[in-house]
Amino acid sequence: MAEKGVQIRTERLRFSTKGAGDLVDLTAELAKLLARTKLQEGSLTVFGVGSTLGIVTFEYEPGLIRDMKELYERLAPSDRSYAHDQTWGDANGFSHLRAALQGQSLAIPFEGGRLLLGTWQQVVAAEFDNKPRRREVVVQLMGRPAS
Repeated sequence: MAEKGVQIRTERLRFSTKGAGDLVDLTAELAKLLARTKLQEGSLTVFGVGSTLGIVTFEYEPGLIRDMKELYERLAPSDRSYAHDQTWGDANGFSHLRAALQGQSLAIPFEGGRLLLGTWQQVVAAEFDNKPRRREVVVQLMGRPAS
C-alpha cells in the first residue's frame, strides 16, 4: 500500500481572557484538535493572533502560574509609563513588551497521533493586554495520516 502524503490543516481555537495575567491552558484542546485530524506524525504550530498575546509551555500548576505572573511583572512592570502609552493612550505598553519577549508562536512535534510534550509540559496562552479580550489562536498541522 502506498504511503499517504503530507497534509496541511489549519484550525482555530477561540476563547475569552480576563486581561493581563490570565494564563490559559490550551493543551487538552490542542490534543482534541490533533485527534480529529487523524494525522499521526508531523508538527503542530500554535500562533497567537494579536500583539499582546503570548504562547509558551510550562508546568501549569498554581505555584508556577504565580511565578510566571511575577516574572512578567518584573520584566515589564505594569505600573510605569511607556512611550507606546503616549502614542495611543491605552496604557498597555507593558503588554506589548511582554508579548514581544515571550513570542506568539510555538511548534510541537507529534507522533502516533500524540503531542510530544513532556509529562509536566502544557501549552499556555499568556494574556498580556490590560483588559479582557476575545482571543484567537491559529493552529496549523502538517503531517501524515495513518498509512
